[in-house]
Amino acid sequence: MIKVLFNDSCSICSKEINHYKSIDNNIIWIDINNLKVSYKLTGKSHKELLRRLHVVKDGKVYSGVRAFAIMWLHIPKYKWLARLVSLPFIYHISILLYEIIAFFLYLKNKHQLNEKR
Repeated sequence: MIKVLFNDSCSICSKEINHYKSIDNNIIWIDINNLKVSYKLTGKSHKELLRRLHVVKDGKVYSGVRAFAIMWLHIPKYKWLARLVSLPFIYHISILLYEIIAFFLYLKNKHQLNEKR
């Protein structure tokens, strides 16, 4: 079983994760804004967690595109996407696109860092 750490306060992030939640119940979904739990699981700061999606699998923390691929592998309907994104050329393009999108989502939600102090 994997744990997915996501920003439930981000309207875009939560909408996507709620879609995945509706499909699969074998994943533990954790809001990064529960700082005690998210830090204990990952050792990462709120800023780091706010910047990318994270997955904990077998005690190891993955982030970004790799985290999405792991999550999709655990959702039968999305296994094909995990395999596609794992292809070398597509993986590198996906990282670039993900980082651009994640950066703008981070800017959109950066205010949360001040709220959680």
